[in-house]
Amino acid sequence: MATTVRYQMEGTMSRSLPTVPTILQVIPRLDTGGAELATLEITEALVAAGARALVVSEGGRLAGEIARLGGELIALPVAAKNPLTMAANAHRLARLISARGVALVHARSRAPAWSALAAARRRGRPFVTTYHGAYGERSALKRLYNSVMARGDLVIANSHYTAELVRARHGASPAQLRVVHRGVDLARFNPEAVARERISALRNSWGVAPAERIILHAARLTGWKGQRDVIEAARLLEERDALGDAVIILAGDDQGRNDYARSLAKQIATAGLTGRVRLVGHCGDMPAAFASAHVAVVASSEPEAFGRTVAEAQAMACPVIATNLGAPPEIIRSAGSDAGHDGAHATGWLVPPGAPAALADAMARALAMPAGLRDEMGRRARAHVARHFSLAMMKRATLAVYDELLGTDLAARLDGDQRIHGAAAPFADSARTRPVQVQKHLRDCS
Repeated sequence: MATTVRYQMEGTMSRSLPTVPTILQVIPRLDTGGAELATLEITEALVAAGARALVVSEGGRLAGEIARLGGELIALPVAAKNPLTMAANAHRLARLISARGVALVHARSRAPAWSALAAARRRGRPFVTTYHGAYGERSALKRLYNSVMARGDLVIANSHYTAELVRARHGASPAQLRVVHRGVDLARFNPEAVARERISALRNSWGVAPAERIILHAARLTGWKGQRDVIEAARLLEERDALGDAVIILAGDDQGRNDYARSLAKQIATAGLTGRVRLVGHCGDMPAAFASAHVAVVASSEPEAFGRTVAEAQAMACPVIATNLGAPPEIIRSAGSDAGHDGAHATGWLVPPGAPAALADAMARALAMPAGLRDEMGRRARAHVARHFSLAMMKRATLAVYDELLGTDLAARLDGDQRIHGAAAPFADSARTRPVQVQKHLRDCS
């Protein structure tokens, strides 16, 4: 696939592109979500590196941020899944690529990716995708629909777990895949930046007394996020008289799943945990929430493609208990596994999914830790995220992917020198990797 693109670039791009590269990101809507936030973050990075940043979207709550960050939003109906609209979008995008001198197209969702792929091929431009989640595949037709996210000249996976999934499902080659973990904004998720007043206000809103410790589960209310397992783990701890001064906070919007929310409330009451386990709804200040918590819990029963909560909690020096599937094992240094014991290198604990007893054991260990050891674990957790999962690293690594295909130096420009730091490594299924060869004759596009 990359050979075809290089041939097309040689034939058309070197004559038609402006000296400053224009990168086009395509996403259905700009509402809350990981893909949407990444679109904003890369818009900001492109502008900082001296590139032009275009975003095609239907708009949404975050649409105004594009202009504020120095990019340009172009409204097209790219959320549509109607084949006729998708075909029309391909034509519109192809015209846009020509009119604005777009150097590279980056698609972040499936329906617009089909249109963007057709437009990029028509105009001979490199095409990049980001595989943001483990899409469901209930049929051969759904598998075909999902496959567009593996058809990029380079495919960005947001974790090694996701990269392996793309390879297994779609036969993507290791040379085609680049792992770029989601990045945490270390300025926002910084314990020193959260005033005590924010913490006190949040604890008061949840009815938590000053002496009570919080076990925090922050996730939307849906079955696979594991709220039922957390409640059962709390019941087991209470049965052992091991819950002590802790309260369990289930923070998350039910997003219209009223029956599920009611079933959780019933489970809490039946277990005799009213007041000890609290459904508090949406939390608008997650840095303060993690700063308030003694330990955070991610109890998902299905794989997380990345696990943003795991990284953000650790950035706030909050140890994490997470289920041992999907990407969280990449983000946590687990006590009892690679760390060997709680005091050496660990930043949290991994437990089997769907195992409330194991979850209860990990919660009991977190509650039993002396304050000094718990704080040491928290400091290690933040340092670990700063080294491996920062927003700055994610920005650099994404721009380095663009550089591979364009022969530009956007990542070095972003970093402020001529070296690329935090570049995405080719996905490797063995000790050998086979990076894509770039065309250095396109250096004049930088």
